[in-house]
Amino acid sequence: MKLITWNIQRGRGPGNTCNIDRVVTDLTRMGLPDVLCLQEVSAGYDDLPGLDAGNQFIALTRLLPGYTPIAGITTDTMGPAGMRRIFGSMIFSRCPVLQVIRHALPWPADPEVMSMQRGMLEATLDTPLGLIRVATTHLEYFSLNQRMAQVQRLRELQRDAARHARKQGPGTEAHGPFAAVARGGPALLVGDFNFLPGSLEHERLQAPFADATPAWRDAWNLVHGKVANAPTVGLRDPDGIPFTFDFVFACQRMAERVSDLQVASEVEGGDHQPLLLTLH
Repeated sequence: MKLITWNIQRGRGPGNTCNIDRVVTDLTRMGLPDVLCLQEVSAGYDDLPGLDAGNQFIALTRLLPGYTPIAGITTDTMGPAGMRRIFGSMIFSRCPVLQVIRHALPWPADPEVMSMQRGMLEATLDTPLGLIRVATTHLEYFSLNQRMAQVQRLRELQRDAARHARKQGPGTEAHGPFAAVARGGPALLVGDFNFLPGSLEHERLQAPFADATPAWRDAWNLVHGKVANAPTVGLRDPDGIPFTFDFVFACQRMAERVSDLQVASEVEGGDHQPLLLTLH
């Protein structure tokens, strides 16, 4: 089973020009995976070259047939002439999608910096490896205070989900929306976390829980041991030093399933490179 996570930056590519068709072409060249997690998908924006305010959520769904598309909108505001401007993430799955949950993450006031509402998009998938809960997120960039609050909430969500997975509540189809739906115990958390390996946020996210909740583990270390995380940002910036902001975290129950994790450094997209995960 293969998964790709990628901050597509609204389709940015060479010359900072946005083109969703090119994103799908790059994904096809990599080999379309079983599960695809994309961050920075938008609609209603025209602030970058190539952006015509079109709905990228719809465009990606059209360009990726054979997948169940799941949208996670975190920012929804009024633009010019009353047009909605939306921004968020998507999950595309070739596996049956049993349940989707859209979580808003904390956004404590930090008036000294720019910021936006952030979220986590979660789906329980019925895969050949069993039920797997896949979640994608994109944490705050400018505000450490907000990012730490979001990391703490990610930990709380993992604890709650693990409890749900251990003991499903009552409820049948006859109870309508109260019908109990399985929630995956084995889980992956992927995306653009806007923190560095070894940072306070990175270590806090992976800290053990006081109860039976399976802790998160950086899948890069599961595959590559003590080798430093390969950079995922700024590989083609002639004036900068590449660094890592994009991660795959596997809960302890998923760790033994992780067989490979690589950065697709050959893709000439925006600042971020895709991550390719293989499970067995």
